[in-house]
Amino acid sequence: MHIATIGKLVFKHAALVAFVLGGFAAQAQSYPERSIKMVIPFPPAGVTDIVARTMAAKLTDELGQTVVAENRAGASGAIGAEAVARSPADGYTWVMGNISTMAINQWTMAKLNYDPLKSFDPVGMVSVQPLLIAVNPAVPVASLAELVSYAKANPGKLNYGTAGTSIHLAVEFFSGLSGIKMNHIPYKGSAPAVTDLMGGQIQVLFDPFSSVYPQVASGKVRGLAITTPERSKVAPNIPTVNESGYSGVDISSWQGILVPAGTPKEIIKKINAAMNKVLASSEIAEKFAQFSAVPTPWTPEQFADYIQKEQVRWGKVAKDAGIKPE
Repeated sequence: MHIATIGKLVFKHAALVAFVLGGFAAQAQSYPERSIKMVIPFPPAGVTDIVARTMAAKLTDELGQTVVAENRAGASGAIGAEAVARSPADGYTWVMGNISTMAINQWTMAKLNYDPLKSFDPVGMVSVQPLLIAVNPAVPVASLAELVSYAKANPGKLNYGTAGTSIHLAVEFFSGLSGIKMNHIPYKGSAPAVTDLMGGQIQVLFDPFSSVYPQVASGKVRGLAITTPERSKVAPNIPTVNESGYSGVDISSWQGILVPAGTPKEIIKKINAAMNKVLASSEIAEKFAQFSAVPTPWTPEQFADYIQKEQVRWGKVAKDAGIKPE
């Protein structure tokens, strides 16, 4: 090929690249120009829903465009997550992902129509909070140690509820640690699980602190322990699992915002900056503290690294517990 022809091709290619990059830059600079949809892949009233709607309201103010929170529940968050994965990578569709959708579903679901690592670009972590272990008052135990003793004396007679794959693995992890055996009853959301705990259809519940603590505070169920190393400031009288005789337990429910893979990096940075400004506010700190959640203003890279580590961690738990994708 003639040198002049090659030169023309190189020039055209460079011009095309410059045009595309310029278009991305202009797109990011003017973003957002219309409303944004934040998909919540779980039912209303659960912790992911509460966190998402709180952030949607504040990010609407920060970004100057309405952030519309939309529940799209089912299959431990997989339905909503898949819908976002298939959306245009333009920054106008987000998902409030969590430990189930981004770190555990791949180990428990045989047919997952998205890849937690490849289908999304992490934008930022939002919050973490402990799980709370609670029992129906009819169960004759007042501590986690007593629950373990009771479960060992009555193998297979206790039913425990879970609202999502993450909670299921958390219970399996603790069951393996303590040597107990309980019957698993899955639920589509925290609200029906808490209702059945109060009604006695299940005797034990591991659930995010915010979902079950109101019933503990009212005396309708009994709180035994929380799953993070430090006690909750909201309920300082409830001991940790570590304090109850099982060291090394640190299990958190967490939430964060992700967008479809391929979203322009400048748009991701813009969303992340808005998120972290909101998360740094005293208003959010106070609101999250009401349900023992901790605002977590991370970079996209920190969030991506955390997701990868959580996948490895819970993959090992699933393997050790003999849980196979179904």
